[in-house]
Amino acid sequence: MSKSNYQSYLENMQKYADVEYSIAVLSWDKEVNLPSKGAAARSRQVATLSGIAHEIFTNKAFGATLQSLANNGSDLDEREKRNIELTHKDFERINKFDTDFVMRRSKLISTTFHAWLEAREKNDFSIYEKPLTELMDLKIEEAEIIGYKAHPYNALLEEFEPGATVADLDVLFKDVRNQLVDFASKIRSKSEIDNSFLRKKYAKDKQWEFGIEILKNIGYDFEAGRQDISTHPFTTNFSATDVRVTTRIDENDFGNMTWSCIHEGGHALYEQGLPHADYGLPTGKYVSLGIHESQSRLWENNVGRSLPFWKAHYPKLQKAFPENLSTVSLETFYKGINKIAPNLIRTESDELHYHFHVLIRYEIEKGLIEKSIKVKDLPEVWNAKYKEYLGVEVPNDKEGVLQDIHWSHGSIGYFPTYSLGSFYAAQFFAQAKKDIPDIITQIENGDSSNLLKWLRDKIHQHGRFYDANDLCKKVTGEKLNFKYFMDYVNEKYKDIYQL
Repeated sequence: MSKSNYQSYLENMQKYADVEYSIAVLSWDKEVNLPSKGAAARSRQVATLSGIAHEIFTNKAFGATLQSLANNGSDLDEREKRNIELTHKDFERINKFDTDFVMRRSKLISTTFHAWLEAREKNDFSIYEKPLTELMDLKIEEAEIIGYKAHPYNALLEEFEPGATVADLDVLFKDVRNQLVDFASKIRSKSEIDNSFLRKKYAKDKQWEFGIEILKNIGYDFEAGRQDISTHPFTTNFSATDVRVTTRIDENDFGNMTWSCIHEGGHALYEQGLPHADYGLPTGKYVSLGIHESQSRLWENNVGRSLPFWKAHYPKLQKAFPENLSTVSLETFYKGINKIAPNLIRTESDELHYHFHVLIRYEIEKGLIEKSIKVKDLPEVWNAKYKEYLGVEVPNDKEGVLQDIHWSHGSIGYFPTYSLGSFYAAQFFAQAKKDIPDIITQIENGDSSNLLKWLRDKIHQHGRFYDANDLCKKVTGEKLNFKYFMDYVNEKYKDIYQL
């Protein structure tokens, strides 16, 4: 009986996935190809499909099947039992929302996204203020519907990083602030590194070609994906065999394209490594956004900003841009791409100050949800925090509060996962170096295939079978430990800055 019910469960989950991934296709197209006049119709289409998906997943008969499998699933194997456990948890959460709320949320997110695009283009926050206010009110309503202990933000964190709480994150960011502030300050007291060669003119087409080559080198499968241009780089998937990335190119900033390619490539490698046979099931999906971000940050920073990586790739880059780099040594290039200096833009930040960018967003999100900060005051609050934490003056909305896409998507609770990802990445990479003793030599020779195999075996193949904490313990033998990140940056920057 359980096996028959499990087959019914599987069919419903895959039907739900079909609709969800159809929404993802339309959302990808919205950010890559959609003409401006198509926005209203696209909002309607996505809202309709969101309602259909919600009805499929919250169907009472499906709930009864889940309950039966939860109570009488002794003949299921371990992976099947875990799928039922996780789906039942998701079912209880999503069933708290009626179809009207889901469609209302979908429409408002689409409206807010397009307002963000226009506001960003016109450098005018006021265009964004009203829809964002309405969306924040809806997210507060969402937190109340879900229910929470201690803080409403906890309810929204659960969507992105299950188990994370304000109490835990407050302690983490306090530790980050206490340890990184002094370290970054010590670096800033040293002679400034010249990386002006990164801001010469780099032709768009040549940058694109180099980015494609880097993606191929780290293992991104172009037969199961593609790259396009978008306002904000992102990764989306419709299955493990169709995972797409985007980048953006600034002809006067080589780093903009390069590390967005590697970063999004890391996300995509994770998605392409998930078990396709588990399509639509929890074991075919990523663990948490913190773990997802660990994959992108590992490739972007631990590999992509390392000296061994560029020993392999820098000659090809010099050949592509001889007018800019022929007289720039590998050592100068390596120091340049790891320059530490406060800046305005999170996605262009160095890997130390990056966490102050995340801290600012975390504090603002908490304030919005607990109503201690109002949307209309966001530019003022944002600018004040950038002055306080990074010592920089924000010149305009586009380079300030309008720089990120996340709030326009209603993704409140997302930003802390960026810092968590960096810390997981350092811990995972430290373990990979233990398990593959010559991995650095392999990377120097342009071969990161064994690192990818290690990630596939240790992390990707499990999907959501383990939660983030258990996965970290399984891979490294201990829970997340900030010490690994500090060890990594201390070892790296003591040589670069002669600390």
